Amino acid sequence: VQLQASGGGLVQAGGSLRPSCAASGRTFSRYVMGWFRQAPGKDREFVAAINGSGGSAFSSASMKGRFTISGDNAKNTVYLQMNSLKPEDTAVYYCAAGGRYSSDYALYDYWGQGTQVTVSS
Repeated sequence: VQLQASGGGLVQAGGSLRPSCAASGRTFSRYVMGWFRQAPGKDREFVAAINGSGGSAFSSASMKGRFTISGDNAKNTVYLQMNSLKPEDTAVYYCAAGGRYSSDYALYDYWGQGTQVTVSS
């Protein structure tokens, strides 16, 4: 399983970004896909997850309403729509694939390389 994240960048506070994660093969339909983030000096933090086969999704309570995860089965790609960005959202954002629908990063088996998101004040 290979995951390729892209679409990060530099944006001003209040702006939006939509990183994407392209997966190899039929990863999206076979696995739970998740987004995590890690800021310098901080632990890896759950953002959102989606069950490709069932279509259900959930997001971290602290980001709910601003961040939305979605997927395109045909393109084997997962997206993270991020709105109303804040400087504290600055982090490397990682996509991951796992067999369980969870916010626990330890349960995800495959990881992409990450994409940097920087929000300026």
